[in-house]
Amino acid sequence: MSFERIAVVGAGAWGIALANVIARAGRRVTLAARDRAGCEVLLNRRESPRLPTIRIDERIAITVMTADLSQQDVVLLAVPSQQIRDATRTIGESLAKGTPVIACAKGIERGTHKFMTEVIAASARAAVPAILSGPSFADDVARGLPAAVTLAARDQSTAAALARALGSAAFRPYHSTDVRGVEIGGAAKNVLAIAAGIVAGRKLGASAAAALVTRGFAELFRFGRACGARPETLTGLSGLGDVILTCSSPQSRNYSFGMAVGRGDPALASGMLAEGIFTAPVLVEMAKEKGVDMPIAAAVAEILAGRTGVDAAVEALLTRPFRAEG
Repeated sequence: MSFERIAVVGAGAWGIALANVIARAGRRVTLAARDRAGCEVLLNRRESPRLPTIRIDERIAITVMTADLSQQDVVLLAVPSQQIRDATRTIGESLAKGTPVIACAKGIERGTHKFMTEVIAASARAAVPAILSGPSFADDVARGLPAAVTLAARDQSTAAALARALGSAAFRPYHSTDVRGVEIGGAAKNVLAIAAGIVAGRKLGASAAAALVTRGFAELFRFGRACGARPETLTGLSGLGDVILTCSSPQSRNYSFGMAVGRGDPALASGMLAEGIFTAPVLVEMAKEKGVDMPIAAAVAEILAGRTGVDAAVEALLTRPFRAEG
């Protein structure tokens, strides 16, 4: 398989970063903005306020999301998880049959409990769904700094070909067929990153942060295994790797949001878009359905819903019965 013409739908920070790194790999890249006004701004400035000082590669064509994508070999959806369905429907009719459509968002759809590849499959019959996830900040990728991620598709040869098409010396996609494992790692770690941010914002200390992340990853692992994910995926880049990144840096929007919540700054928190806000209640509902105990995720969901305060949630976690590790 040879994927030379690649469209990135979504001209936010992550979309621009992906478009830049793929263009540097020598592919013919089209960046599709949400609307005509946004498209004009990018065309005129070759720069976005979402990624200030980062120049959009001159080789990248810029258009709107409603453009005809029938000639594209691959489409990457770099829009928030709760917008994946609308974006897929928008581009779906113009796709050639068998076109790989790669979700680059980390989340679970509210209401339906569907993962991103399931949303793509339901919204665009011509698409071959895939998922790209892993420890990668948009600013790092856009600047050409080294990053490694996981790219998963059901078919091994498709996943490998997509990894080759998107990869370069600085951007290293490892391919997999464990689609569900990759999706679970990306979605669940956002909730854990909010929890880690709350701990930091509340100044509970490095020891508490280490314990929180370790026990939170145990929850992620239990949930992943209950959903059929492979252990090596959950302990790989899209699982543990992403946990390490987003649970330790204010560059993570979920971590920064959690810090604002932990500091008791609702005004700052309300202005942040963090995927984990939407994922937390859905993740807890799905865990209950599968009989998986996820107390940290549940505590985050309760805090975000306003049903409990941070101090009460911390106390509830610290007074849980002593048990064997596992």
